[in-house]
Amino acid sequence: MKKYLALILVAVMSISIFTACGSSSSEDASSGDSAASESQYGEGFEFKHGYDKDFPPYSFIGDDGETIGLDVELAKAVCEYYGWTYTGVPINWDSKEAELASGSIDCIWSGFTKNPAREPKFSWSEPYSLNTIKVMVLEDSDIATMEDLAGKKVGVQTATSAQELMETPESEGGALELAGTFASTEIYDTYTIAINDLKAGAIDAIAIDETTGTYQMDKVEGLKFLDGVMCEEVYAIGFRTGDTELRDMINAALEALAADGTMDTIGKKYEQVYDKLIMINQ
Repeated sequence: MKKYLALILVAVMSISIFTACGSSSSEDASSGDSAASESQYGEGFEFKHGYDKDFPPYSFIGDDGETIGLDVELAKAVCEYYGWTYTGVPINWDSKEAELASGSIDCIWSGFTKNPAREPKFSWSEPYSLNTIKVMVLEDSDIATMEDLAGKKVGVQTATSAQELMETPESEGGALELAGTFASTEIYDTYTIAINDLKAGAIDAIAIDETTGTYQMDKVEGLKFLDGVMCEEVYAIGFRTGDTELRDMINAALEALAADGTMDTIGKKYEQVYDKLIMINQ
């Protein structure tokens, strides 16, 4: 009898051991699934902000040598909102797509125009700023209208929407036809260099974003815009096409920063763009 009782006891203990092992495995699997489902953008995530370091008032080097600007401050505020680590990554504007594709930056956020030609290449945030493309000349220039640009040298920054506008057949407002009347279109690495050449007489005009042009005119005497615009556009943040979670988190943070007054406070530091901020001027 004792022999049979012992056998029964062994069987019960074996079942208990196997059940316990099975429970542990299930718990481990469940824990693993939970960890895998957690967002990679949790607290401590390093957010790599790609920007043009010479595109005021959105991103530029201040008098103290530090990088400042509307977009830089907004990006830092988003990082603070989520508990992320902010890393600023200055890029050459004509290599912005390659930098994003390589993973060296998480987004392009530097007065970046969303337009039909660029739209399929990126996952876009909600637009946050309005802008127009205008023509800048010297105040004492004999160029008074867009028509007067015929036979003139016109500068533009490389890889900008202004350059694309003057080279794309589908461009609105007849920009391609207008550019066809120029003696030449001179391409520059930055608008700062173009403005120096304009002041020196090496070129006659510049096609430039109104917001950055207005900032430059506040700093450099003797410049003005011609009447009229070449194009109306919006600025948004460009992400890799698969990074929809990051895009949505940035959108949510910007809405929160607009609601709590942070965006207003930052925007007022950059008066050239403040009135064009969509989320606080709707």
